[in-house]
Amino acid sequence: MRIVPIPCLKDNYAYLVVCSATNEAAVVDPSEAAPVIACVDAAKVSLGAIWNTHHHFDHVGGNEELVRHYGLSEVYGHDSDRGRIPGQTRFVAAKDSFWLGRLHVRILHIPGHTLGAIAYVVEASGEKTAVFTGDTLFLSGCGRLFEGTAAQMHASFTTLAELPATTQVYCGHEYTESNLRFAAHLEPSNTDIEELHQSVQAMRRHGTPTVPGTLAREQKVNPFLRVRSPELRKTLGIAPDADDVTAFAAIRKAKDAF
Repeated sequence: MRIVPIPCLKDNYAYLVVCSATNEAAVVDPSEAAPVIACVDAAKVSLGAIWNTHHHFDHVGGNEELVRHYGLSEVYGHDSDRGRIPGQTRFVAAKDSFWLGRLHVRILHIPGHTLGAIAYVVEASGEKTAVFTGDTLFLSGCGRLFEGTAAQMHASFTTLAELPATTQVYCGHEYTESNLRFAAHLEPSNTDIEELHQSVQAMRRHGTPTVPGTLAREQKVNPFLRVRSPELRKTLGIAPDADDVTAFAAIRKAKDAF
């Protein structure tokens, strides 16, 4: 498979997903149409579908123009987002699956940021799994709780963490550098965070996208996957015996104010 990040708006990413064997393609979360059209035309692929992770306008704003431009009939989103995703024709739920050429795509329901948030897990024989997490799991961070609860978001992170450690993570925004500043504040002695922060700063100076990351790396640096870290809990005054959801909620509250 081939995956091309498409910078959109101020700091969003859409993604072009291509089956290398068939040249069939889909676009994930097109916030605006023009950059996507330019990428699709340059790649010389056959765009057949839009995959939306949730209904927010900065993830679906390009849907209708792309549907018109390419004559698309496949616009995916969660069943509960019916009426909230422009042009939606496919109403999916957890454990649903479909194919893009020879790429197998599975749906994970990951509420928290919104109630209808989903991830697209893309698998191909002999290749690393890819997951498109929208605004749920960011590299080194987590989306805000607009519609869901901390308990739902924690459960969603647990679901994503069950994917293979080598899974390539593609998220909805370029927030990695700021997320790592927060992570370093919580765990100042975590050398994995320090080393990654330096690398990410260099990437951003050169305008290089920080996506993708891996789940293995996220387990080492993402505070929302490290709710049991003694140093993190000490920094935020979370009791050592507090449950994971309580810790997760405290981390999210601290990030909101950081």
